[in-house]
Amino acid sequence: MTIPSDLFEYVTLFTWTYREADPSDIAGRELACLRVQYPFILQAVEDDDLIAGRIQHAPIGFSPQMGSGFGYYLMEEPFRQMIENASPNRRRELESLFSFWTIEQTSAKTRRAYPPSMAQLLPSDRWNSESGIAFPLYRMAGSNLNYEKLIQLGISGLKEELAQHEPSASDSGKKLYRSLDQALDLLSGICFWYAVKVEQKQPSSTEQRDHFQALAAALRHIAVRPPETFQQALQLFWLYALVSGNVDYGRFDITFTSVFKQDREKNGLSDQQAVDLLTSLWRLINEREGGIWIFDSRVIIGGRGRGDEVTADDLALLCIQATRRTHQIMPQLSLRFYQGQNPLLYRQALDCISDNNPYPMLYNDDVNIPAVAAAFDIAVEEAVSYAPFGCGEYILEHKSFGTPSGVINLLQALLVTLNGGVDPTRNIPMGTAPKTAPQFHSFDDLLQAYEQEVEAHVRLLAKQQELEYRIAAETAPFLFFTLLYDDCLERGRALFDGGIRYLGGTLETYGNTNTADSLFAIKKWVFEHKRFTLDELRTMLKVNFVGYERERRALQKTDKFGNDLDEVDELLLTVDHHVFKITREQIRCTELSSYLVVVINNNANTVMGRYTAASPDGRRAFTPMNNGNGPSSGMDKNGLTAMLNSIVKPSPRLHAGAVQNIKLSQELFRNHRRQVEQALEVYWERGGAQAMLTVIGRDDLENALLHPEHYQNLYVRVGGYSARFIDLAPDIQAEIMARTLY
Repeated sequence: MTIPSDLFEYVTLFTWTYREADPSDIAGRELACLRVQYPFILQAVEDDDLIAGRIQHAPIGFSPQMGSGFGYYLMEEPFRQMIENASPNRRRELESLFSFWTIEQTSAKTRRAYPPSMAQLLPSDRWNSESGIAFPLYRMAGSNLNYEKLIQLGISGLKEELAQHEPSASDSGKKLYRSLDQALDLLSGICFWYAVKVEQKQPSSTEQRDHFQALAAALRHIAVRPPETFQQALQLFWLYALVSGNVDYGRFDITFTSVFKQDREKNGLSDQQAVDLLTSLWRLINEREGGIWIFDSRVIIGGRGRGDEVTADDLALLCIQATRRTHQIMPQLSLRFYQGQNPLLYRQALDCISDNNPYPMLYNDDVNIPAVAAAFDIAVEEAVSYAPFGCGEYILEHKSFGTPSGVINLLQALLVTLNGGVDPTRNIPMGTAPKTAPQFHSFDDLLQAYEQEVEAHVRLLAKQQELEYRIAAETAPFLFFTLLYDDCLERGRALFDGGIRYLGGTLETYGNTNTADSLFAIKKWVFEHKRFTLDELRTMLKVNFVGYERERRALQKTDKFGNDLDEVDELLLTVDHHVFKITREQIRCTELSSYLVVVINNNANTVMGRYTAASPDGRRAFTPMNNGNGPSSGMDKNGLTAMLNSIVKPSPRLHAGAVQNIKLSQELFRNHRRQVEQALEVYWERGGAQAMLTVIGRDDLENALLHPEHYQNLYVRVGGYSARFIDLAPDIQAEIMARTLY
């Protein structure tokens, strides 16, 4: 294989290859571009790597999600930096390439395809730098590949399966099968390429020589045969994840149980050797592209639907051990559990969490499986295969796709409604409301107007999701995804072009609790107590409560969600269930198999809060909104049990995932462990679906701000991801510190 000599040659050759390809043969074009991309963007094996494979994407390339794009992507800032550092002659050529990809990147094609009504209500893509009600996202995120099939068949077995399907295929199907076959040749070539790189390394000891030889042998083996050892299986899985762009790794113990058992029985693989291999893989996941995949990188263990559960439990326990050993941000280890599962997994999970480790995240199968069946409208037997990805969204493993391609700020929708269709942050027209400050005659009038604003945006976001899939299908077959998704090879269709069984979508909602708390405050102080008018409230919000501190305190002291108070909690259910149901109904007017809300959180509650004006719940302008399916920070004042009672009230049968972040003190967790376990047991029994626990010393966060050098390994749950506390932006640190510590 010919490998570009430097980045300039790469971007030039990649662009030339794309331009010269037959645009009607999108599979051949993708394959040709992948041959330029790999192995150029792959990185060297480091001396202590037990598994080969590191990667750093270039400013242009092909990926299901990269930067703010997907498919054929352009990362503008790295490319501009490349232009700035280039010689004058190269600079002109690079500027020409930049202009080409500004237009040709897949995300730009998607935006240009918007009909006028969609472009009007979704005018901007800058969700993280300006105010707005709703924004599109451009990505094919949340892939869940059939790695179990990959391990069982190997590259050679997949090629045999393609050969069986090709003779009966249509002409377009034959083209697809040939490109899929050649994509596997590319993967095999990458295995050999890495084997040579390892063999060229100079060992510093006999032990290191043996390590290099074993690694090279594993790479050469999987290039032509199915894996026979745990190391070989992990190696094939990891290289496939890199070249495919998959960043959520699925039900790990299901994938590897068979080969893990075989290696133990035939070759005497010890637990220590297995943990060493897992530790090496965990570090590769954590360091992938400089650690940018903090919102993804799921590794799931436990739960119903595992065949050899005894061996699977053994492997799951070793995964927990590797997580305790590495103590890093990734992978995001997630434990599915149910009544009757080996209790040691749950106990070991809590032990791991108690050591200031944010993992594993906990998922209650007894609640989630029937909830997924109801939300996705599928049989319970199929719902057993649910898999959390990213920040907490659910899909069905290697059967469904549900990339989150839209975000909606419910609090902004309420503020724009209150302000007569004008954004209070930028004083510009926004949304669908009339452009005059309305005089709502009742609380129900206000609630109805808010709901109509939300509904208008949800309808267009669903259409945008459908359009994004159409552009993806027209652009590329996403070869490595198509190979390992159920039904694609049998149907002879690419993943997004009719190959997948369930092509659904998800919509991220933010500010749910702030919206409910704000509506409740308006209901009480404006319409019931008549303490002030809507016009007076608008004035307070406009000046960010300056001069209205007494009124702000009254708003803040109004009952809030998270305290097991029925009236305000019921209003949260009104807000949640409205957006859940209207979102779910969009399958009637799209070709999506499902369209569901996810009440997750990366850091968007804080980032979007930076551009959201003051709100009637007493929240000041440009400060964080609530996190996921939780109370606003510090507003849960009635204790842990009351908070847990509140957060189980929204129905999990209407959405595709919600997250709960709970901050516990080390003193409580260690000195009163049994009481904490009992509180969690009641939470699970009452319908708790998920929990993400942060166990931390009472003074650790404040001390970390004063002496960050002493708190290098202090990790916290931000939302649907974890981070080192001292690396977070100041407002995100402040939001975490403001959360109630139990």
